[in-house]
Amino acid sequence: MARLHELFDLTGQVAVVTGGSRGLGLQMAEALGEFGAHLVLVARKQDELDAAVAHLASLGVSADGFSADLGTAEAPAALVERVMAARGQIDVLINNAGATWGAPAEDHPPEAWDKIVNLNMGGVFRLTQAAAKASMLPRGRGRIINIASIEGIKAHHPSMLGTVAYNSSKGGLINMTRALAAEWGPRGITINALAPGYFPSKMTRGTIEAHEARLLDGIPLGKLGGPDDLKGAALLLASAAGGHITGQVIAVDGGSTAI
Repeated sequence: MARLHELFDLTGQVAVVTGGSRGLGLQMAEALGEFGAHLVLVARKQDELDAAVAHLASLGVSADGFSADLGTAEAPAALVERVMAARGQIDVLINNAGATWGAPAEDHPPEAWDKIVNLNMGGVFRLTQAAAKASMLPRGRGRIINIASIEGIKAHHPSMLGTVAYNSSKGGLINMTRALAAEWGPRGITINALAPGYFPSKMTRGTIEAHEARLLDGIPLGKLGGPDDLKGAALLLASAAGGHITGQVIAVDGGSTAI
C-alpha cells in the first residue's frame, strides 16, 4: 500500500503542458513541477516560454520551452518528436492551448468557426494521438488532461457576447475525452477533462471587465478562479492518486454549474 504523498509524487516523469507560458497552463505546470515532474511548456511565442521557464527555475522546477503553433496540421507530430528526442518519454499531457471568438451567432464568420474548432478540437486530437502512439501506448501508461470549460457544459447569459464556436468545441472536447477514455482505458491511459469557470486571463479579460457583477452573482462561492485553484485538480488527475479516475469532467468553477 502506497503512502499518500507517494501517490502524488511525479519524480522522473515528463509532463507536456500546451498553452503553458502563462495563465492556467503555467499554474498547472507549477503544481506538477512542485511534485517532481519535468515540464515541457508549449506555446507560440518563444520569448514568453523563456520567461515561464525562468519563473519555474526560480521555484526549483526543471522545464523546457518548445514553441509550436498547434493549429497547423504538422505541428503536433513534430512537437512530439522533439519532446521524445529531448526527454525520451511523455507521461502526462495537459491539452490547455485554445482560442475563442466572440460574435453573434448569426454573424459568426465561417473562417473563425474553422479556426476555433480546428485548434480546440483538431489540434488537441492530433497532439493526443501523436503522444499516445509515440510513448503512452507502447509503455502501457499515461495521463491526459483536456482543459475544457464550463462553456462546454452550459450556455452563458444572452447579455454576453456569443461564443458559439468556442462553446461547441469545448462540448466536443468533453465527449472526445469520454470516447478516448473508453478506448484507451484497457491500455493503461487515463483521460479526463477539467472545466474551469471564469478565471482572470488574457482570454477572459474583456468579458470579466464588462460582466463581473453578473458573473459573480452566478458563482455560489462568490469569487472568480484564483492562481492556485486548478492546481489540486490537475495534480490529482496527473498522478497515481487519480489512477482510478478516467472519462470524467471536473468543473472548477466555484459552483456555477450547480445552479
